Amino acid sequence: MPQGQPSVVPDDGLTTRQRRNRPLVVVHTGVGKGKSTAAFGLALRAWNQGWPIGVFQFVKSAKWKVGEENALRVLGASGEGGSVDWHKMGEGWSWVQRDAQMDNEEKAREGWEQVKRDLAAETYKLYVLDEFAYPMHWGWVDTGEVIDVLRNRPGTQHVVITGRNAPGHLVDFADLVTDMSKVKHPMDAGQKGQRGIEW
Repeated sequence: MPQGQPSVVPDDGLTTRQRRNRPLVVVHTGVGKGKSTAAFGLALRAWNQGWPIGVFQFVKSAKWKVGEENALRVLGASGEGGSVDWHKMGEGWSWVQRDAQMDNEEKAREGWEQVKRDLAAETYKLYVLDEFAYPMHWGWVDTGEVIDVLRNRPGTQHVVITGRNAPGHLVDFADLVTDMSKVKHPMDAGQKGQRGIEW
């Protein structure tokens, strides 16, 4: 295990062990590729620890089959690590303009209500809220409410939120934030997404 030294030791009254085991809110945002991929990598680590995992895919089409879904479902059913539940909330594409997304607004709100119920019940140890930054950015789900619910969630539930344009208040609140920047992408040169790379 990495033995890095913290640059600051907070005066929060917690022991090192208590602070180490504190549940985290993680945000993967930015215009670069890899936000969801990184979140699913965390899900693999959680599965290995035997944690129950809930994946909530917002905005992306329910028909969209990502490779991580199949892999995590197989792993979850294997009985060797944690369980995996996969919930799809959207009917469109995350990068389509808002006007084409109106059907997703209601589904995003319904999805958030389900996440709130699961957090209250402590259903999962790791929540992957994939593309959830979009519903907050578009005003479909209130960022202040999200922060309040996450701040007051019971137990030791970790939450990972992905998507471009994560609201500033969420970024300020989160424990770990990664901004994926793009240097180059083959799509910029006219190449379409390909099997095994984009899905």
